This record gives sequence, structure tokens and C-alpha cells, in this order.
Amino acid sequence: QVQLVESGGGLVQPGGSLRLSCAASGSRFSMYRMGWFRQAPGKQRELVAFISSGGTTTYVDSVKGRFTISRDNAKNTVYLQMNSLKPEDTAVYYCNVMRIGTEQVNYWGQGTQVTVSS
Repeated sequence: QVQLVESGGGLVQPGGSLRLSCAASGSRFSMYRMGWFRQAPGKQRELVAFISSGGTTTYVDSVKGRFTISRDNAKNTVYLQMNSLKPEDTAVYYCNVMRIGTEQVNYWGQGTQVTVSS
């Protein structure tokens, strides 16, 4: 079982920035494929970005050029830097462990609210 704790959400004006953090438990963090998902009210949860154990990143089209996912294996932490935020980015953001090595897993954090509004 992997424990995940997200932080960094809040209220920000359109065009602003936030950085989300997700601290993970476990001694094999460097082997985790980590993802950030989000769920807006009345919508399905969607994948925003993920980063492989080797550092390769992938983004959904709607956030390309604005969001950056990164990881610090020494701190067992994955980050989501969000710039040029838009009202449509408003959602609860969840951290997820997608894979550990070659094993498919599915561990979730509790989520952190991001609200983009003037």
C-alpha cells in the first residue's frame, strides 16, 4: 500500500500560478510512474499529466505549455507546476501511482482543490 498526500491547492486568479506537491510513501519511489488527475464538478476524472520512472513526461492537450510535471526522487515527491491558469482548470486535483516497475497499480491521494476565479 502506498500513501499519498497532496498539498498546494487554493484560490488563484486567472493567469496565476500554483504548484501542487504529492508526497509518497515507500522505498521504491524512483520506480513509480506518477500521474496527476483532476475532476471538475459534474465531470469525469481526467488524466492531466504523468511522469515515468525515467522522467519522461506526458500531458493532456489542454494543459500543454502551461503545466509541468516533475519529480524529486530524493524527497519521494512529485510536483505539478501550473501556470497561466484558466477558470476551466478549476477542479479537485489527485495524485496517483500508476505503475511500480512493471506492475500496474492504482493508488490515490485525497485530492486538493484548485479554484481559478477572479
